[in-house]
Amino acid sequence: MTKPLLLQIGSFNGHAPADGELAERYEVLEYWKATDKGAFLREHANRIEVIATTANFGCSTEIIAALPKLRAICTWGVGYDKIDLDSAAARKIQVSTTPDVLNDCVADIAWGLLLACARNIGWGDRFVRENHWENKTSSLPLGARVSGKKLGVVGLGRIGEAIARRGLGFDMAVSYHNRKPRTDVPYTYQASLLELARESDFLVLATVGGASTKHLINEEIMRALGPSGRLINIARGSVIDEPAMVRLLSSGELGGAGLDVFEHEPKVPDQLKTLNNVVLMPHVASATHETRRAMTDCVLANLHSMFTQGKLVTPLI
Repeated sequence: MTKPLLLQIGSFNGHAPADGELAERYEVLEYWKATDKGAFLREHANRIEVIATTANFGCSTEIIAALPKLRAICTWGVGYDKIDLDSAAARKIQVSTTPDVLNDCVADIAWGLLLACARNIGWGDRFVRENHWENKTSSLPLGARVSGKKLGVVGLGRIGEAIARRGLGFDMAVSYHNRKPRTDVPYTYQASLLELARESDFLVLATVGGASTKHLINEEIMRALGPSGRLINIARGSVIDEPAMVRLLSSGELGGAGLDVFEHEPKVPDQLKTLNNVVLMPHVASATHETRRAMTDCVLANLHSMFTQGKLVTPLI
C-alpha cells in the first residue's frame, strides 16, 4: 500500500526512535536535508497536506504560504511560538501540540532548578569534585530555606499549575500572574507582575514564548525580586531580558537563577557560566524516557487521526 505523505521540517532527535517510526508509517519528505529548500517546496507543494515538526523548528510563514494544500501542522512539544498561527488560522489549517504528557517532568525540572539554586547543589557538587571539602581550601556558603517561603508562578497553564501544586507540598504560599484570574485553583492571583515579583522568594516562569511575552521579565521585575530572590525559567529564553539578568546576577542585585532555556540557545552567555549563584541546564525539561515516548506517541496519534478522520486529537487551532 502507498504510505501517506508528510513533510517533516526537522529531525525529532529528542527521541531517538521517532524519525524511524515516522518513516515506517509515512512517506517522509525530509525538509531539513534539502540543499535548496525553496526548490524542494516548489517541487512537492501540491502533494503536501500535513507537516510534522517540533517546537524548536516550528513552521514559518514562508513554508505555510508555499503549500496551497496544507491542512495540518503536528508539533512534537508544547511550544508553538515558532509556528505562524495567524497564517494557519486564516487558512483554517489545523495545528496540534503534545499537551499534558510533559507537565510533570517539566514541573519536576523547575523544582530541581529551584532547589539546586536555593541550596547550592550545583556549587556543592563542584566544591566536592574540586577537593575543596577534602583539602579544606575553602567553605561552601549557606543556602536558603525553601519550605515555607513564597512561590510566584508566571503563567498558570498546565505546567504552571503542576509547578504550583508542588509548592503546596513545601508549605509555600503560592501566588500567580496570568492573563486573567482562574476560579478553579486555590492560589492567590496577582494582577501585577511587578507586585508578584516583590512578594516572591522564588519566581518561576511557565508562560508561553513569542512576541507577546518577549522580555516580559525585564530589569524592573528582576530588581523587584531582589538580592534574596531567585528566578527559575523553564518557559522560553526570550521571556527574560537576558543581558539585564546577567548584570543583576553578577552584581548581586538578583539573588540567583535556575535556567533551562536561553534567549539565543544553544549559545549561553559566558558570564553566566562563571556564576555560582546560577544553575544551568541545556533545555532538557521534558527529557525523560517516559515523557519523550509519550510525546512521540501523541504526534503519531495526531497524524493517524488527521490522515484517517481529517481531524486532530489534541488541536491547538
